[in-house]
Amino acid sequence: MYRLRGHHLYCLLGFKGMGYSKEFAENMKQIHQHLRENPKTLIKIIHGPDCLCKKYPNDGKYHCQDKNIYIRDIQILQKLGLNIGQVLSWEEIEEHIQKNASPEDIQTFCKSCSWRDYGVCENGIQRIIDGKSLWEIT
Repeated sequence: MYRLRGHHLYCLLGFKGMGYSKEFAENMKQIHQHLRENPKTLIKIIHGPDCLCKKYPNDGKYHCQDKNIYIRDIQILQKLGLNIGQVLSWEEIEEHIQKNASPEDIQTFCKSCSWRDYGVCENGIQRIIDGKSLWEIT
């Protein structure tokens, strides 16, 4: 079971191998690919730093505790109809994304995200809406 915070549900959709550091990107790739290959994997929605935050580089202000990140978590969970403490499979999370998300969410909820301008997150949401799985990362 993976423990994930709200906004990382969207981050995983847009992940294409880039990250804040090599260690962070490798951790995210491992989790991303596991979910892609094993969509029945259970996810517990948590409040605060999660299994992706564990590998965030320790090079200054800890982004994962920023109040704006907590706000983003809650906004995305509300949009998807999910709650902190809920346990469901990645496949079920994708169903919530199909029903409740739109690519425009990135422009609404992720205004301050450094990865937003790449456009990969919108494409990732659209893939799930179209019934496709996460991208394969090579």
